[in-house]
This record gives sequence, C-alpha cells and structure tokens, in this order.
Amino acid sequence: MSGAGAAWIDGRVVPMAEATIPVNDWGLVRADAVYDVAPVWNGAFVGLDRYLTRFAASLVAARMDPGLSPEDWRAALHAMVAASGLEAAYVAMVCTRGLPLVPGTRDPRKTRLRPYAWCVPYVWVIPPEIAARGVRLHFAREVRRIPEDSVDPRAKNYHWGDFTQGLMEALDEGFDAGALLDHAGNVTEGPGFNLFMVKEGTVVTPARGVLEGITRGVTLELAAAQGFAAETRAIPLEELLEADEVFLSTTGGGPAAVTEVDGRIFGNGAPGPVATALRAAYWDWMERGPEREPVGAARAAE
Repeated sequence: MSGAGAAWIDGRVVPMAEATIPVNDWGLVRADAVYDVAPVWNGAFVGLDRYLTRFAASLVAARMDPGLSPEDWRAALHAMVAASGLEAAYVAMVCTRGLPLVPGTRDPRKTRLRPYAWCVPYVWVIPPEIAARGVRLHFAREVRRIPEDSVDPRAKNYHWGDFTQGLMEALDEGFDAGALLDHAGNVTEGPGFNLFMVKEGTVVTPARGVLEGITRGVTLELAAAQGFAAETRAIPLEELLEADEVFLSTTGGGPAAVTEVDGRIFGNGAPGPVATALRAAYWDWMERGPEREPVGAARAAE
C-alpha cells in the first residue's frame, strides 16, 4: 500500500482511499461515535495498552459493544499498520452507532454498530517548528466548553463544535492554537491537547471538563520521576496567567511549551525549563521506553 495510509473495516485491511462508510451512518449525521488515537514511532506502537484501555472505557460509556476484545483491536491495528508500511503513524480506532436495524427508528439500542480503524502518517498537533519557539495560545471569548454533564469529555468523542469555533477564533486573531474555558471561567482543554501550568515548582493540570489524556498521564508520571510535585484541580484563567510556565500535551507531539496566552508572555518568549525537560523526557520515552511494541508483534504472537 502507498504511504498515504490504510484502514481496517468490515474485518479487512484496505488502502485508505478505499475505506468508506454510508453517508447516513449515525457517526456522521449525529456525531454518535467514540474513538481513540495511538502513536506509532520508529516502527513501534508506544503505550498501546493505555490507549486500548481508554477506548474500552469510552465504548462502555457510550453503551457500545461491537463484540471485539482489546486483543481483537490490537491484532487489527497491527495488521493495518504493517500493511501500510508506515514507520511513524497516527492510528485511530473508531466505533460509530452505525445504521438502524429498522429504517426510521430513533432508538439507539436498535442499530448495527460500525467498528473500524485507520492510519495515516504521524500527525503533529503542534508542528515541531512552533513547539521549538513556543505556542501562542488564545482562549476563546465567544464559546465555552460543552459542559461535562452534557457530553462527557472522558469518553473520547467527535463533538468538536465548540473546539472548532474556538480554534477559528484563535486562528483569525493570529494565534497558533485555541483553548476553551468552562462556564465558571476555569481552564479546560484544546482540540487534541491538555493544558498545564507550573507554579513554584508544582505542575498543575485541570481535573474536570477534560479528556484524561494518555500523554497527560505520561507527562504527570515523567514530572514525578523528575521530582516535581503535581496537582490535578481547577485552574481559573486568572491563575494560569500568573503561572511561571504554561505548556500543553498531546499524543501528536508530546509536551510543548506555551510562550504566550492572549498577550501575556511567559519566559521572555522562550520555552521554560520544566516544559523543555518534560518534552525531552517524553521523546526519550517514545524512542526508548518500556512501552514500545513493534508493529507486527501481535500477528507474530498469534
């Protein structure tokens, strides 16, 4: 297959360009889907157990049971990425509500679920050149994060209407990335990334209204290993703006320093020492850590 990627759908691996779903699939017309994304780097999945565990929890939260175990998903992902030939990849696993068993029904319990997966070359949520000089971040004024009692952010989902509006506002105003506050004025997250601040040597990240990101969790573990105290709690925007450092974390690139938030400059406009150290530790974990699983290992074990 070409380097454009591949997909696993209807139990078989196909080129990315041949993977299709019906135009009336409820994942498309209702955003009724859950998904997860795992990285492949230098020919190996990294942290795949963590991503499979979170995906399984998202399926339970959405009341979706496509009849596939985590090991079934693992085997499908390995086969797909191996067929793609990609050495560095962004690998998505998805389940939609699918199509109704009885035409016209509105009952989400009476559908045929649609599990599938796809992979493309590795995606950088924050391009390396921006990460190197620090992200310029904007918190949207016109939109707030969907409340967690409306859409649970801990179940990774495609409800991105709020993120998209916030990102367009940020880009229109010349920033690199956009993030959202909740309705109480607390920091939540951005599209594809969690947020952190550093204050007097303590690394702090929001506890509520956010996806419990895998890279967020790894970053907290790496911070503890380097001797930093860590907290998960509410962060009012006013407190974030008085932090010593701000940074974000994402599966698409790891930790990246934020050097500006809406005109407030951090570290004289250069990445701070904590964010820099954690980014280096993360990439060491990606390249040499114990959670690397060579592509094809699942098939070899069968």
